Amino acid sequence: MSWPAYLVTLLRANVSDQLLVAPQDIRTADATIAADIYSGYFAFAGKIVNTHGRLPFEIAPQHLEWERSLNGFGWLRHLRAADSPLAKANARALVDDFLAHAGKPDNRSAWEPRIVARRLLSFLSQSPMILDGADHGFYRRFMRGLARAQHFLEHELATGLTGEDRLLVAIALAELSLCAQSPPARQRHSTKLLAQELELQILPDGGHISRNPDALIRLLLDLLPLRQVYAAQAVPPPPQLLNAIDRILPMLRLLRHGDGTLALFNGMGVTAPDLLATVLAYDDARALPLTNAPYTGYQRLEAGASILIIDTGRPPPADFSTLAHAGSLSFEWSVGPQKLIVNCGAPGPLHTAARTPARATAAHSTIVVADTSSCHFAGEHGLESWFKDQVLAGPTHIPVERQQLPECVRMSLAHDGYVSRFGLIHHRLLTLSDDGLRLDGEDSLRPAVRAKNLPDYPYAMRFHIHPAVHLQSVLDDSAVLLTLPDTSRWIFDTPDARISVEESIYFAAADGPRANQQIVIYGDTAQTTQIAWTFRRFDEDEPTSVETEETLDIPLDF
Repeated sequence: MSWPAYLVTLLRANVSDQLLVAPQDIRTADATIAADIYSGYFAFAGKIVNTHGRLPFEIAPQHLEWERSLNGFGWLRHLRAADSPLAKANARALVDDFLAHAGKPDNRSAWEPRIVARRLLSFLSQSPMILDGADHGFYRRFMRGLARAQHFLEHELATGLTGEDRLLVAIALAELSLCAQSPPARQRHSTKLLAQELELQILPDGGHISRNPDALIRLLLDLLPLRQVYAAQAVPPPPQLLNAIDRILPMLRLLRHGDGTLALFNGMGVTAPDLLATVLAYDDARALPLTNAPYTGYQRLEAGASILIIDTGRPPPADFSTLAHAGSLSFEWSVGPQKLIVNCGAPGPLHTAARTPARATAAHSTIVVADTSSCHFAGEHGLESWFKDQVLAGPTHIPVERQQLPECVRMSLAHDGYVSRFGLIHHRLLTLSDDGLRLDGEDSLRPAVRAKNLPDYPYAMRFHIHPAVHLQSVLDDSAVLLTLPDTSRWIFDTPDARISVEESIYFAAADGPRANQQIVIYGDTAQTTQIAWTFRRFDEDEPTSVETEETLDIPLDF
């Protein structure tokens, strides 16, 4: 059947509600997974559960993210990809089992608003398969299940649902109103709600209000099919929907490194390359990436093969901050398809205990004062427990100045996240040469008010290095030699301090967390408040642009 929508064969003409179209699920599917599901193996969120002939919905709680994935029914797309009578019958049986055992609202994860919305979207997109060959009784149970989900989500909206979940629920209700034979008034109401949430959550430069790059991929996977359903039903979509899609796509390109992955800021973990490629295929303009996203708070520098992506934004509003990181003025750097400087990234569902330390400033390539993050996250005790995981305080003023000079591009940045606790402002100057082969930086901690002497606060400047890069301290720890996977070599040095190479952890590897290393420079404000540093490409064939190997006394083999 052809895109944009599939006509659903109606089983009975006298049912109270009817499905008219079904949106396409544009996520990639694997038909081989259908055989695993039929055999009772359900693999979600890094965990595999063998049901041993029991219904998956009856099994004792395994892992919260596994349960959420099971009850969201996104895995139905794999059964549809198999396109066999057995897969269709299996899908219908599993849906019927869910409706019988967990089809009514309760306090389980199956009835979290975002899981209900995700299940509703999955049922709609896979309805041609689910209903193919179904009898009248199943069809009525299925439609009642959709109606029950609709009423539940409408109640959740009316009782104060906030954050990203509110937009996902709005998308699900708008899609249901179009796919089912809903009264025009309901369609107008759901479209208005969708428009309001898009207006709130999608910023003018295309970023999401949470500042999480991953949120953009997830939204496009739902907004693109919704746009096509509006077209299929000849219903004018709200301008906010079209504008959101048009703005998000260039924003994704701003956040994209040379290897195709997204920068690790504010909740971003492993990039799913298939999903990113899917949504970027809808970018008709094929325009160059944005370089300046002032509303979301990101900057992109490009020169030669080098790409720098810098966090220059304030923390998101509280309701959208539960995944936000304290990475102000941190940056990531890739050279062609190779990453050089990274942040640690967000851990996956099997490593939830690491989420809090991964949000800390120390997990980012920037300065940390007194081992304290530039944002204050809500704790688990006392009054703060009411604001679980939210950012309670952070930088409020982040001036950004960008200069395009004849031989380089320069960024002058600052943030006030340390003023309330230490009276310090972090200033960072980044200069990328026009050939992309040299990055000069200068970091300083300055008093927020004029003072003769600064208190003695320790600080650490950290550069987390991608796991594929080999590091070696040279010149009595005054420089570091970095060897990239393509065997190109870079030098990091500073005239202002000794350099330490320490262990770190990288959460964004496709095969799970990996050990990596970080370059660290320690100092204290009583002795020095300013450090200049340089990364530069080492090329023995061009001794005029960088120092020769003999001058640096670096061994050829290590």
